[in-house]
Amino acid sequence: MRLALAGLLAASIAVPASAQVVRPDQQAFRSLYKELVETNTDHVTGSCTLAAQQIAARLKAAGYAEADLNLFVPEGLPLDGGLIATLPGSDAKQGAMILLAHLDVVEARREDWVRDPFTLVEEGGWFYGRGSADDKAQAAIYSDTMIRLKQAGARPARTIKLMLTCGEESGARINNVRWLIEKHPEWIKADFALNEGGGGALKPDGTPLALSLQAGEKVSQNFRVEALNPGGHSSVPRPDNAIYALSTALNRIAAHEFPVRFNEVTKGFFTSVSATMPGPMGAAMLRLVANPADADADAIVSKDARFHSMLRTTCVATLLEGGHAINALPQRARANINCRMFPSDSVEFVTAQLKAAVGDAPVSVTAVPPFNPVNPVPKLATVLGASEKLAKRYFPGVPIVPTMSTGATDGRFLIAAGVPTYGVPGLLSDGSTNAHGLNERISVKWLMHGRDYLYDLVRELAGVKGK
Repeated sequence: MRLALAGLLAASIAVPASAQVVRPDQQAFRSLYKELVETNTDHVTGSCTLAAQQIAARLKAAGYAEADLNLFVPEGLPLDGGLIATLPGSDAKQGAMILLAHLDVVEARREDWVRDPFTLVEEGGWFYGRGSADDKAQAAIYSDTMIRLKQAGARPARTIKLMLTCGEESGARINNVRWLIEKHPEWIKADFALNEGGGGALKPDGTPLALSLQAGEKVSQNFRVEALNPGGHSSVPRPDNAIYALSTALNRIAAHEFPVRFNEVTKGFFTSVSATMPGPMGAAMLRLVANPADADADAIVSKDARFHSMLRTTCVATLLEGGHAINALPQRARANINCRMFPSDSVEFVTAQLKAAVGDAPVSVTAVPPFNPVNPVPKLATVLGASEKLAKRYFPGVPIVPTMSTGATDGRFLIAAGVPTYGVPGLLSDGSTNAHGLNERISVKWLMHGRDYLYDLVRELAGVKGK
């Protein structure tokens, strides 16, 4: 899942196509990227295992030993494998860093797309294809970075672990990161991880507006709201009806507002973004940062659904079922409520809020496993300094804005497991990538520029000396 700053700050615009000179190292990257995009890794018919094997073969050709390449396949799930590749560091006192990206993609049907979703097409300054942005751009960049470092004979001070996983988009069969934490925690031991979720935004003229550094994300948790009833014949209605009871409860949940929350990251985000907001929005942001109980400021800021979501836990009905026959009173009616919890809100707190919201409606409210723990917000200082240092070279004059994702990535599992995880800056977007949707795409120009930035960011954070 990719929710970049572009979606918050930039309108949907077009990046002008321009002829580019393709460097030899970019040719190698393009080949890797093309192979990755054209390998179907959706959860219906695709294979993450095949994609992981292909990347492992390229790493081996670059000089990695078999012992440095951990191709893992969860038992009984031959298509859901992944890869952990290691470039050892020279300083045993420094913990490792993880380069995290997921190989799986959302399903794409050929009949719905203008172009074959599993053929990488370069057209008008864009790369088109399923996963071209989410998340195979980053998976390709990190894999390519590991190859370039090995070929250059780099000896980082800090060990670098490339972690390519499956199950982030749907978890239909398994989520590799959760599985690794449960089954092989020693494999993912690290001081911190770099992940998707950051990036940056472009102005309407196609030039950089801001870079985004994601530190922390909301936690996804499902709840079941259910009404039970003895039922009976539909010709003899009774005042207590399971569907009506559920409807009452859902209307009350829809009207419920969770309290405004802030953390270090969201305070920084709203403070920074306030300067770019026209009209009363900017001033309201600053008032709300100063006083989260300012209802008038909240009302103004929350007119933007994306800002509203970043400020609090949100819950929404996503699935509904009820009744068992067209001529019978319903014996059961239930709904799934998908909550995106602010990192500091617990499952217990949200459960209590939902129960209070439904009030005397005759329903039960139950949190549905798996349960996600409260996630601490990683400290920005870990990667902010290096990100800003290199931004001065690659994006002069462009600020880095801290963000918190309102969605969820595999980073939520690593953070809960004690590995601070950051969505890195660098991959700029105008908001039109349409990840998860039809005709997904990414700018060729900004993909290549972001690749160079991220290569040097990895070098900086790993303590690689020289050129």
